Amino acid sequence: MISRLFGDRTTNIRRVIIIILALIFFTFLYFFNHIDKVQFSNKEGVSFDKAVVVDVIKDNIQKDGSRVGRQTVKIKMLSGNYKGRVLNATSTSGYLYGADCKVGMKVVISLSVSENNYIATVYSYNRGGIIYAFVGIFVLILWAIGGRKGFKSVIGLAFTFICIVFLFIPMLYRGYSPFLSAVVVGILVTIVTMYLIDGLTVKSVSAISGTIIGVIIAGGVASAFGYFAKISGYNVSEIEDLVVISSKTHLSIGGILFAGILIAALGAIIDVSISIASTINEIYDKNPELTSRELFISGMNVGKDMMGTMSNTLILAFTGGSINTLLLIYAYNMKYNQIINMYSVGIEIMQGVSGSIGIILTVPIVSFITCRLLTGKLVKKSI
Repeated sequence: MISRLFGDRTTNIRRVIIIILALIFFTFLYFFNHIDKVQFSNKEGVSFDKAVVVDVIKDNIQKDGSRVGRQTVKIKMLSGNYKGRVLNATSTSGYLYGADCKVGMKVVISLSVSENNYIATVYSYNRGGIIYAFVGIFVLILWAIGGRKGFKSVIGLAFTFICIVFLFIPMLYRGYSPFLSAVVVGILVTIVTMYLIDGLTVKSVSAISGTIIGVIIAGGVASAFGYFAKISGYNVSEIEDLVVISSKTHLSIGGILFAGILIAALGAIIDVSISIASTINEIYDKNPELTSRELFISGMNVGKDMMGTMSNTLILAFTGGSINTLLLIYAYNMKYNQIINMYSVGIEIMQGVSGSIGIILTVPIVSFITCRLLTGKLVKKSI
């Protein structure tokens, strides 16, 4: 009875501390995101509002079924200052902007207003509802199959998204070191994710420690690769836009590429870390008489099976992101020396190799930490 009372009291104190820390963190984010952004284009009088197509005045479909030029349509505004009004708009048949408008189609309108005059163009399909629906399905499936831990995983994903959008990106914009920013966000995301999944245990502490070390190793390898291969953040396709932004802000372009590699490797390294720590923990539960060395060997045996698959997963993810480049290389029949020395190819190889090295070295690191904590005399299984 007394132990349960003290246990409940400890749990309640821990919850209060977590709530206080969360309030402090989100208050910090609120003020940290108060940034006077430089205006790189004139947005005055321009808005993007929801609308529905009520009539197609002039279509641009050809006899062969293709579309050339623009459509002229009537749209009813569903949001914004012109909500409820019926306006004339144009729609370009493009791959990135515009839409093949039909009556009843919901679209997003780029509305430029000057005094009593306006120019309305169809920016895109209104796909917001579809996006929210599929995200909702994903959350429900994760919750239904994962139960309580699945729900905590959803919270962890939301926290990761918040950290990337409202902490990592503003840190870069304010001029903080990209590498340091990625490390800070990686540590924060790892700690919160692991705590949500497993609480404060030897398993979570081991996984957190291994993940942080593994991610830093991946970032270090990427930096070394970039240094010797003469690749930097200035060799990316969006460099012209980034240079313009950096000229009017404190943005440090050089390290952004490596910070991105570090963030990209984080998910895979977290996966490996928790899997190894969980496996060793389960083995120790079944046989507490095993020595630290025996547990380490078991962790390494499991890790060896994971190294290839996780490295393959990471490399395939980077390859999938550069499939357009690979198709262009194939179609133009480029020569080997041309291909191997392209910046885009070098960057993809750097990302895959550095992330994979981080994964591989995480296995012995997590195995060692978990074994030492489980068999140590000064540490209990549940911290």
